[in-house]
Amino acid sequence: MKLDILAFAAHPDDIEISCSGTLLKHIAMGKTVGIIDLTRGEMGTRGNANIRQQETHEASQILGIQHRENLGFKDVFFEHEKEHMLEIVRVIRKYRPEIVLANSTSDRHPDHGRASKLVSDASFYAGLSKIITSDHEISQNHWRPANVYFYVQDYLHKPDFIVDITAYMDQKMEAMLAFKSQFYDPNSTEPDTPISSAAFLEFITARARDLGRISGVDFAEGFLVQRPLEVKDLFSLK
Repeated sequence: MKLDILAFAAHPDDIEISCSGTLLKHIAMGKTVGIIDLTRGEMGTRGNANIRQQETHEASQILGIQHRENLGFKDVFFEHEKEHMLEIVRVIRKYRPEIVLANSTSDRHPDHGRASKLVSDASFYAGLSKIITSDHEISQNHWRPANVYFYVQDYLHKPDFIVDITAYMDQKMEAMLAFKSQFYDPNSTEPDTPISSAAFLEFITARARDLGRISGVDFAEGFLVQRPLEVKDLFSLK
């Protein structure tokens, strides 16, 4: 069950919008990748939890993700508290990732920043051997990921590093558009939302192109770090 990368999201589609190109790139490199959705997105204006579940399955197939779980936290109402923390600790110990990806540290949707802090703290606590995740699971081995990175979402935080996703941009958009209930559909009779317009799809492409321009590639995704990154030498930097 050990994974190289475990990506957490407050809602189904957060990953597809924000860092699926990076996941696709690492899957192509032979890395093992999993996704943990904290909620079912049931409070979203469009669609419902069952539709989102079907869309999540389709998106996962497009991405080639073999391990994806939904923790069933209450959308909007999950809190930074013991029970939620222990559940995230449990899945981190289950998959033992080297790298954890989490929501942006602050964003337009309040759930994103709250999820970010929850996952970041749980990644540390998962390494404390005296924390027991279940009354019946006293032998679960502790595990602390080597790094936690936060993907850039709606708000444009200045990224600490970017990942070239040029070769995977089309597949990223295909995975994102698997969430048909959420994004632009000229025949939809559901209420408009900030992400349901054709302009939002243009924004996603423009954001990736803008981040790519920083380092001279066509498309990229941006990330924030908890602590300074170590490099082998100055010539390793681009």
